[in-house]
Amino acid sequence: MGIELLGGRILAPYFGSSVHIWGSIITVFMLSLSLGYLLGGKLSTKNASLTKYGLIFLVASIMVVPIALFSQPIMEFIFTHIEDTRYGSLLASTALFFIPTVILGMISPYSVRLLVTDSHKSGQVAGVLYFVSTLGSALGTIITSFYFVLAFDVNTIISAFASTLGLLGVLAITVNSLGGNKELAHA
Repeated sequence: MGIELLGGRILAPYFGSSVHIWGSIITVFMLSLSLGYLLGGKLSTKNASLTKYGLIFLVASIMVVPIALFSQPIMEFIFTHIEDTRYGSLLASTALFFIPTVILGMISPYSVRLLVTDSHKSGQVAGVLYFVSTLGSALGTIITSFYFVLAFDVNTIISAFASTLGLLGVLAITVNSLGGNKELAHA
């Protein structure tokens, strides 16, 4: 949610911040998350492990970095080539956010797969995971919008998000390695 929120700040200097700009951003995030959920669910059925889970975080981290590095030239190119801000903002949102958000979307279904050890409790596990995820999104949104944007520039915040994702990925891989590098018994 923090990246989505910052998407408005990234696009605003070029396309404004009207409802169709936010419509473009939200549409791209919703579509890419839905695709990520499908891919993450599919990936989780093939020998799920903390190492693969950590790799999703690492790939997400790497895919977020170009937002900080290349958003300005991408915005400038699209802004100068597409006159209608509706379509320009949709293309810009897609160019910047689609791939990283697909990868981020893979995390939730993979998390469910790793956490479900008893099929009779899968609904409860999914419910708790979605509760924690949504609560985290709400906190991330409020902290980003109330504090981070006042203290840091957008690229610094994006870089911090990328670094956090990378650290979480390394942590998952390390924990798996220390645990004997076992695949899940019920995979």
